[in-house]
Amino acid sequence: MSLTETAPRQIPDRLRSPLAAKLKSWESLLLAVAIGIFILNSLASPYFLNAWNLSDATFNFTEKAMIAFAMALLIISGEIDLSVASIIALASTAMGVAMEMGAGTPVLVLAGLTTGLICGGFNGLLVTRLGLPSIVVTIGTMSLFRGISYIILGDGAFRGYPSDFSWFGQGYVFWVISVEFVIFAVLAVFYGVLLHKTNFGRSVYAIGNNATGALFSGIRVDRVKMILFLLTGLMAGLAAVCLTSRLGSTRPSIATGMELEVVTMVVLGGVNILGGSGSIPGVVIAAFVMGLVTFGLGLLNVPGIVMSIFIGLLLIGVIALPRLWSMWRG
Repeated sequence: MSLTETAPRQIPDRLRSPLAAKLKSWESLLLAVAIGIFILNSLASPYFLNAWNLSDATFNFTEKAMIAFAMALLIISGEIDLSVASIIALASTAMGVAMEMGAGTPVLVLAGLTTGLICGGFNGLLVTRLGLPSIVVTIGTMSLFRGISYIILGDGAFRGYPSDFSWFGQGYVFWVISVEFVIFAVLAVFYGVLLHKTNFGRSVYAIGNNATGALFSGIRVDRVKMILFLLTGLMAGLAAVCLTSRLGSTRPSIATGMELEVVTMVVLGGVNILGGSGSIPGVVIAAFVMGLVTFGLGLLNVPGIVMSIFIGLLLIGVIALPRLWSMWRG
């Protein structure tokens, strides 16, 4: 090639900066929505910006978010647990039975956590050992666990929990910072590190994208899924401890319908319902969004049934949105 000749120009691939990618992420959109809802709530009600009211707003999502963190990992792996609300009922019933036998607060907490762990393990065994679909298994155990609670309690209730037991659901660590919110924050960090910074988290993503490929890559798929079911059951047991402590009583109808809100929180947080993708920061922001919405509607005296309708529509909308977007672009 002579000096007068010019080489053909090569146009480099356009690379997005990390900042641009983050600004276009689902988490950024959710954060913008959360800020918008916060502003609307502050304009709609003069009581919203009160510090104690904002603290009370956290109770609308902390217990559900505890389960949602573990549920997010489970759904990313390609499985689901629809029995979590019934596990709460059974764990709360177990604590009530222990209380009736004269147990103190440490034993009550241990009873709730152990019951949740056993229920999660039962679900996990049916899925990993028998190869049953998790959605079918957990629909069955959803009726089973709550049915046991109804057999034990009937139309009655357990009351009279020890005064120090109320610390978990009604206590405050500092000023308006509740114990439940601190537990929520600690779990958010724990599950964030577990999913995004460890080999276990990478295994969860690999299983959700291609379980067979993950198996041939040396990942013990059934073992990982079993751990995820155990974690989900344990978180349901922890939520039962906090919820029972906050309410001060146990009824077999406790937490009815909570599984819908937990799944909505996870999917709203950007977790693919079919598995393979999602993040814990997204679930954290989704928890705040749902908490702000329900608390704002409550301040406006919106009936609970309307909130239930909203949650159902939100779940359908979030699942349908990617499909509608693809159809629009096509």
